[in-house]
Amino acid sequence: MIEIERKFLVNSTDFISEATSQTRIVQGYLNSNPERTVRVRIKGNKGFITIKGKGNKSGTTRLEWEKEITIAEAELLLGICEKGIIAKIRYEIPVGNHFYEVDIFEDDNQGLILAEIELTDENEWFEKPNWLGAEVTNNEKYYNAYLSNNPYKNW
Repeated sequence: MIEIERKFLVNSTDFISEATSQTRIVQGYLNSNPERTVRVRIKGNKGFITIKGKGNKSGTTRLEWEKEITIAEAELLLGICEKGIIAKIRYEIPVGNHFYEVDIFEDDNQGLILAEIELTDENEWFEKPNWLGAEVTNNEKYYNAYLSNNPYKNW
């Protein structure tokens, strides 16, 4: 239930040829407060509700609780989410002993591409591919909850 991840900008789409999967994601927030976000997501043909706590000082570690729900439940909950539904295509790319999840955002966040890597320890070493750009782990501007209220097109 503790999530350790780092987030990066992506400087090219070279990763697409290395991807082992791609999935469309639509998500909204019942609560986008950074202290405790409550997200509803449809990922491919599955629905999820997720609660995330506030990150630690470095922004890499926080509580995350997720439960699978039906698509019908997810669609119903998306209907009462805060303004700013996020749509994106997620690619999974194996790199060394890890997987990167790279999101190409659509709609109001089009033009933004972010990569995340989940780790087992904050100081764990991981390989950085050539398409990986600057780290934005502790920059709340790049959190999905922030993007739902302040889309990339308005920056």
